[in-house]
Amino acid sequence: MSVSRSPRAAWSALRCWPRRRWAAVAAATPLAVLVLGVPTALVPTPLFSRSVPPVWWNYSMLLLTAVLSAVVLATYVRTGPVAGRDDATGRSLGSAGAVLSFLAVGCPVCNKAALLLLGASGALSYWAPLQPAVAVLALVLLAEAALRRLATEAACPVRPVA
Repeated sequence: MSVSRSPRAAWSALRCWPRRRWAAVAAATPLAVLVLGVPTALVPTPLFSRSVPPVWWNYSMLLLTAVLSAVVLATYVRTGPVAGRDDATGRSLGSAGAVLSFLAVGCPVCNKAALLLLGASGALSYWAPLQPAVAVLALVLLAEAALRRLATEAACPVRPVA
């Protein structure tokens, strides 16, 4: 199924969202900040610490990821009867974007895979410079997932039964 994913169609779908979905975005955004920020030690807690301090873009990435993840999540909130909508649209893109976001903002030496494959100096020399590119890829995947999810709403709007 080919889905038009124009930003104009996405914006149109967002403008038609009921309060229930916006409430889901409002609830999911801080939850996503905590889910991503606590294990990566961007949100300070006694549970986790970083060997390498965060860089300037980590916090903006955290916020953008949280908002985009919340929008994708809110598209799964049902607002009425669903007829013919494919709930799997954009699911794998959103999941991949969330995982890449975690890898992008995490401490380069705390990433066990990078540490095992490259060692501590390799993680700092090779993985850390790649993290901004991974962050951009993660945001692109999350935005694509949101556009696809919203485009299916714009293409097949379901009117609530009165």
